[in-house]
Parts: sequence; C-alpha cells; structure tokens
Amino acid sequence: MMPKVSVLLASYNHERYVEESVRSVMSQTDVDFELIVVDDGSSDHSPEILKRLSGELGFTYVHRPNKGLMATLEELLSMAKGRYVCTFASDDIMPPERLKKQSDFLDAHPDAVACFGQIIPLLDGKLGQMDERYLRSVPQISFEESFLGQKALHGCAEMYVREKILAIGGYDRRYYFEDYPLYLKILYNYGPQPVSKDFVCCYYREHGDNMHVNHERIYSEILRVLSENYSLHPLYKKAVRAWKANWFSAEAAQSKLAAIRLIPRVISCSPRFWLRLPKLLIPKKLLKF
Repeated sequence: MMPKVSVLLASYNHERYVEESVRSVMSQTDVDFELIVVDDGSSDHSPEILKRLSGELGFTYVHRPNKGLMATLEELLSMAKGRYVCTFASDDIMPPERLKKQSDFLDAHPDAVACFGQIIPLLDGKLGQMDERYLRSVPQISFEESFLGQKALHGCAEMYVREKILAIGGYDRRYYFEDYPLYLKILYNYGPQPVSKDFVCCYYREHGDNMHVNHERIYSEILRVLSENYSLHPLYKKAVRAWKANWFSAEAAQSKLAAIRLIPRVISCSPRFWLRLPKLLIPKKLLKF
C-alpha cells in the first residue's frame, strides 16, 4: 500500500541533532507515512547515526557524496510515494500528531494544493512562543501577498499534494533555498492556499548555522528569484522595493552598522523603507524582524 504522507529529510552535518529529529518523525501516529532520508555527504558522524537508526526504525536511508541541498531535495521528491509530501530538517523536531493534523486538513479541503501551519522556535533546549510573522498569514496567503513580502511562510511548516507539485516542476535548483521559489510557483499557478494557526508543524532549532541569519545571501537570492521569473509582472517593481525594505529591516534588527552600509543598495522612495529607517535608533533588544 502507498503511504499517505512522505516525509523528505535532507541530512547534512547535524550529528548533534539528527537522531532527535528522526525519532520525532518516526513517533508520528494515526497516519500511514514513510520517512525518506538522504545524507548529503556529511563529514561528521551523521551517516553512522542514520545507518543505525534506519536499521532500528525501518525508514529509507541513502548516503552518498555531497551534491547540495537542491539536488538532494529533488532526489527525495523523486523517491516519494505518498499522496502528500512535506520536507523536514535534520536539526528540527516534529511535534506529535503533526502529520495526522495536516493530512487530515488536506483531506477535508480537496481544492487545496498545499497547507501551511506554524512553528515554535527552539533555543538551547527551550521552546519559545509561536512566531508572529507566520501567524499573520492565517487564514490564507495569496501570490500577491507573498510576492510583495506582506505575508510569510516557514519552510518547515508545509505539506503539499505531491502530484500537483510535480506538475509545476517541483524544486528549482537554480536557487540557494527551496521554499520561496516553490511557494511563489504554487500560489501563482494554483491560487491562494490555506494557513492554519491550529497546528504546530515544527520546533525550529535556532543556532548559529541557521540559513535565515545570512541576510546577504537570503535577500539577494529572493531578489534574483523575482527578477528571473516575474520581471514582467505588473507588481514587480513594487515587490523589489518591498523586499529591499524587508532586507534593511532584518539587518537593522541584527546589526546597526551593517544596516547603515546596506542603505545605498536598498534605499527607495517607498514608504515601506522610510518607515523602517527609525530602527537604526531603536535598541536591538526592543526590535523584531
């Protein structure tokens, strides 16, 4: 029998966290699922840990030389057999009943191609509060809202209808990260998609190696996604100004000096930028992204 859900886990150098991550997935109940893990050439002890766990818990495991995140996700998606798919990171923890709640939601909403939930940050072993940035996307998100950076989705809080994702080409390996390019394709091709506040999809572990702390790489890549795919869209110029303002805002919350240096690259006549300029005068501990 085909599983209802395929969980796609790309592993890379997370020996401290990967066992807890895998066990949290394999502890999911009341839904038929498969876990597929591809270790992308880790240089730490992750491969040994995963080999032991796959023998104990019975999930699909592949270890091979490094090819990068996007190639790994494409490989994982090609191996999936479930009606629904979701990705998961090798350093995060999946809350109990996540797979059941999200797949039940999609069962009950057959017009949806995807659904998104919420995340709770995990820092030094302690859970924080549900992140307000993603709560603002409830009850649904449209292409325009995502394109203009008005609403956000977290990359560990999604579940997709596999065939619908394959029909629009799946992941785009031209880019550094997997989630935002795919979100835009989904919303552009299939229309607004639901976002729920009623289930938590991920305890998101925060540490110095998280991708989102590299603002230069993240925001410059977002701008490249827009220019290479949507430059003819009537909202394109507005979207570029909006994302540059978001970039400045994130930098100002992390480093005042870096934000000042960034100004020549992101300044515009947009009110969105000028409303964020006072962040330079607000103490870091009082700021949110």
